[in-house]
Amino acid sequence: MKCFFCKFSKEPDYKEVDNLEKFLTPRKKIVNRDRSKICAKHQRTMSKHIKHARFLGLLPYTSYQNIN
Repeated sequence: MKCFFCKFSKEPDYKEVDNLEKFLTPRKKIVNRDRSKICAKHQRTMSKHIKHARFLGLLPYTSYQNIN
């Protein structure tokens, strides 16, 4: 199986929040390479872009589950 980004010949980008959310768990942790099926090159850049999007406020750091 080919990498998601290699398959569509795209690069991860912090502005494409919908694509980045595919690689987060429900608790908003970054999914590891084994589960995401992404090549090492794109996994590194994707994690950097997720962290940048979090810093800018486009993605949350944590989920807000079970908050009363």
